[in-house]
Amino acid sequence: MRRIVQSKKLQHVRYDVRGPILVEAQRLEAEGHKILKLNIGNTAPFGFEAPEAIVADMIHNLPESQGYVDSRGIYSARTAVAQYYQSHGLRDTTVEDVYIGNGVSELITMVLQAFVDDGNEILVPAPDYPLWTGAVSLAGGTPVHYRCDEDNGWNPDLADIESKITPNTHALVLINPNNPTGAVYSEETVRAFVDIARRHDLVLMSDEIYEKILFDDAVHHHTATFAGDDVLCLTFSGLSKAYRVCGYRAGWVMVSGPKHRAEDFLEGLTLLSNMRMCANVPAQHAIQTALGGYQSVGELTVPGGRFYEQSKLASRLLDEIPGVSCVEPRGALYCFPRLDPAVYPIEDDEAFVIDLLRAKKILVTHGTGFNWFAPDHFRLVTLPDTAVLTEAIERIADYLEHLRG
Repeated sequence: MRRIVQSKKLQHVRYDVRGPILVEAQRLEAEGHKILKLNIGNTAPFGFEAPEAIVADMIHNLPESQGYVDSRGIYSARTAVAQYYQSHGLRDTTVEDVYIGNGVSELITMVLQAFVDDGNEILVPAPDYPLWTGAVSLAGGTPVHYRCDEDNGWNPDLADIESKITPNTHALVLINPNNPTGAVYSEETVRAFVDIARRHDLVLMSDEIYEKILFDDAVHHHTATFAGDDVLCLTFSGLSKAYRVCGYRAGWVMVSGPKHRAEDFLEGLTLLSNMRMCANVPAQHAIQTALGGYQSVGELTVPGGRFYEQSKLASRLLDEIPGVSCVEPRGALYCFPRLDPAVYPIEDDEAFVIDLLRAKKILVTHGTGFNWFAPDHFRLVTLPDTAVLTEAIERIADYLEHLRG
């Protein structure tokens, strides 16, 4: 009988954040082991709760949320998103420029399916949030990774971007603040991205889901602010991280720039929106309340706040381990430390994190899972409270001491 196999479209698609390492963690849990999962930026398991006003608004609107709505999103949610960007200098943004989705992840996939033809090249950062690379491949495109420079605070290597542009390059992806490195790009850097896109006639795709999670003097700059009327910019954001509602799946993409040149693409994006009927309706009612209400994330990102203190603690403790260095994150919820190859000659970083998991019951993600070029990094989520985070990094330090012999 004919074997039933996965589609060849999945041949180059990986999502190691939830890959074989998680399967091994689940096996260990089934044996009775308690695993500390530091592989996914899921806020709820670590005691972060949604603002009460958001929950109340969802509950209040449940009776009116039982049917399909406009496939692009309910009017109040799209209006709130449009007004949010208007207040950040994008005054021409209207409700017609906004699409609501089941989180940013769904919208990335939809946008790329609507935009990419077989073989089109899309420039994606390395390291990246691996959904970008996987979704480009699934859409039939070719992800081309430009290097972010660890020695320069994980800022993108602009010369490397320029060197990788070909006649078949169609779009440039930014992740700002960056996952997994925590880099936050300066105005000068964002303007440079826009200049590259303008000179090479590229579409900009700006993933800004961590835009409100910033530390110290870091400032987030919306890419669309500098793109003007001549560069098409797709800005992705949502409620998952800043509002601690990962499970609500409420995200959006905002389209700006020369939309008259993109009418055919936008027709395709609307078609895909229609095919999935609509995004999760109850969560859409949370968007207006979230964007218009008190921004409680501010309490978490300043000294004394959990996001701030945990990020600072994690990067410091990791940096103190012999043979480990960690560029201090300026935003987001992760550390991306480097293991000195002279001290830890690791050839297979997936095997390394599986061995760490088995030995110390700590689940992290290997650096090549984020499309980094060498097996010398791993990503750690900084969401546990300081006591748990300290214990976790002590276990990692003990394991690394064993490796050093």
